[in-house]
Amino acid sequence: MVVPRNSLRGFLSQAKAALRTALDSNEKITFVIGNESADLDSMTCSVLYAYLRSMAPPCNAFSQLYVPVTNIPSSGIQLRPEFLALFRHANIEPSHLITLDDLPDLSVIQSKLRPENTKWILVDHNSLQGKLGKVYASRVGGVIDHHEDEGNVPTDTGDEPRRIEKCGSCTSLVTEYCRQAWDSLSTSATSSGATAGQGGDLSSDDAVTTIWDAQAAQLGLASILIDTANLQSKGKTTEHDTQAAEYLEAKINSCPKLSSSFDRSSFYSEIDSARRDIGGLKLQDILRKDYKQWDQGDQILGVSAVVKAIDFMQEKARDEADTQSLDGAYLEALQRFSMERDLDLYAVMTTSTSSAGDFQRELLVWAFNEEAVSAAKKFADNAREELGLEDWHGSVGKTEAHDDNKQWLKVWWQRQVQHSRKRVAPLLREAMKCKSHSGGWAT
Repeated sequence: MVVPRNSLRGFLSQAKAALRTALDSNEKITFVIGNESADLDSMTCSVLYAYLRSMAPPCNAFSQLYVPVTNIPSSGIQLRPEFLALFRHANIEPSHLITLDDLPDLSVIQSKLRPENTKWILVDHNSLQGKLGKVYASRVGGVIDHHEDEGNVPTDTGDEPRRIEKCGSCTSLVTEYCRQAWDSLSTSATSSGATAGQGGDLSSDDAVTTIWDAQAAQLGLASILIDTANLQSKGKTTEHDTQAAEYLEAKINSCPKLSSSFDRSSFYSEIDSARRDIGGLKLQDILRKDYKQWDQGDQILGVSAVVKAIDFMQEKARDEADTQSLDGAYLEALQRFSMERDLDLYAVMTTSTSSAGDFQRELLVWAFNEEAVSAAKKFADNAREELGLEDWHGSVGKTEAHDDNKQWLKVWWQRQVQHSRKRVAPLLREAMKCKSHSGGWAT
């Protein structure tokens, strides 16, 4: 039975109820899950894909309904003020999101959620990581992503997509893939005369589906604009992004109730300002807000993306530790974050604006054991030209204590600013793979 047309709010409530039923009754269920950083793009493309796919599923769908999972505990939502700003436009609330807290505890997950009863569609990544990956990697049956292909999704995904293509925002690819189905849903719903009021605030001239479409379109458009700097980033914006943004904006402008107050630049500024408003967060929360982790053989890599400069984090660390030492407090905070996650190699990538108004990036890499040190130095040699790595202005990473065979710490300006974590992480992972069969490191 096809899921009837509904608002995002109604769909998410239905999906959460369906998940509880499936867990209680051992029913089949399909999950759509973004990556572990759970940034805006991961959240919106998982929700948008599950929403549209549930109402227009393939003939041989594994289950009736697609359940979108935001790949963090529910407490992580409060670390993402851009979510809260966007939810107001989509008429949803934090409690509507399905998070890791809605899944069974990992100690009993295989008995409560048997792998054979699940199918997993990956969006905004193409390799299911962490503890979920250890249990359900073999159950991945589809992907839409814009990162480097790690080769972990089957070549034949049947009725589900296997699309991995570079663009600014994964939500652009999801929009493109679902466009025909979305248009068919909107046309059929409108022609059926769906004009009942929602909460008593719709005029007889406003179709309910037009409101629902506009709300979903704003959810998707936000990610595309954030990931492409309002479509102005030449290094990130592709034709996929511009066409998807035009399509979503047309859906917003087709809704008289919302179009009268909608302005794309103002909308972008609102969400972007919320995203950068991290001054009230603790440093440990800032580091985990946009964090991704990979198991690379017997080594673990973690990468944090931060929307403030290292100077900001140093001052935050100093104030929290109540000390005069900028470097010491900051390094202690990074080490604590790394140790809690058993990391062998940790990187922090920052974005900020210079005093001249130019976009800039910094990159910190810290290796914690001999094997990781070899990988970090190989990364530095191999990636220096491509990333435009130049010595950083501060003292972090310049002490001899962190430049030996057991630990190695280095900070650079990354002058080739078009390269985000989508490129830096694969370069780090590739350096970690370069272990030769003899146990040494390949040259």
